[in-house]
Amino acid sequence: VPADRGGFHVKAAGLKLHGRGYFAAKTNANFPGNPARSGRPTIQGVVLLFDADDGAPLAVLDSIEITLLRTAAATAAAAKRLARPDSRVATVCGCGEQGRVQLDAIALALPLERVHVFDADPGRARSFAAESGRRHSFAVEAADDLPSAVRESDVVVTCTPARGALFAADDVRPGTFLAAVGADSHGKQELDPRLLARAKVVVDSLDQCAEIGEIQHALAASLVSREDVHAELADVLDDRKPGRTSADEITVFDSTGTALEDVAAAIAVYEKAVAAGRGTRFAFSG
Repeated sequence: VPADRGGFHVKAAGLKLHGRGYFAAKTNANFPGNPARSGRPTIQGVVLLFDADDGAPLAVLDSIEITLLRTAAATAAAAKRLARPDSRVATVCGCGEQGRVQLDAIALALPLERVHVFDADPGRARSFAAESGRRHSFAVEAADDLPSAVRESDVVVTCTPARGALFAADDVRPGTFLAAVGADSHGKQELDPRLLARAKVVVDSLDQCAEIGEIQHALAASLVSREDVHAELADVLDDRKPGRTSADEITVFDSTGTALEDVAAAIAVYEKAVAAGRGTRFAFSG
């Protein structure tokens, strides 16, 4: 649902886990200008979690950290199947909170030795590099020239509010894995559509990505068809489809964020909170 300065996303799904049925509905507000305009986060929202066996409301959860972490976890899962196992150099485009958790996630999945970080605000990139360098054992450097950083990288993660390609298809060398995270609504774009025509493309949800993900632009330009998309991530993780099959193929993960990720993450948070006696209990009526 669009708004004057941003928009609202609503996602809902059910999942049976540990013998119990759950349903979650998440409403997120996405207002990219918030940090500069008001100091508020770009993403704000709540997750409502229900018992799917009897319909009882179980929890209201803040969605900011859940959304950040489940998105980064999906990138890490994709990287394990689509990146070269010896990937050591990465570039992260976008130095916000999503950039922070994306860097943390790929650092867990791959043997990184050097990371370039890029942002439209060079000062923000420098601050991000300094803070990330203190948390990690590898070098983190602010990049002034994004195409040059991409040309040196084995892994590229884009998590920006861009509405146009951040670099050219020819800047991506053979064997690179790219996680396109930022495009999650109509008109948003981070990759050159010609790159998707060259790459093995894996999506989190084909129907959703075709409408609001990175592949929307390649489809509109008739550079790829839905049939050209290699797989959904679940197919690769469950070995129904292969992941990377050669050292020189370019792989792309088009990540729009799915409701299944939200309900799984909400269940994990809820069950841990209950076990630890955390949270505030309340009743809607006496």
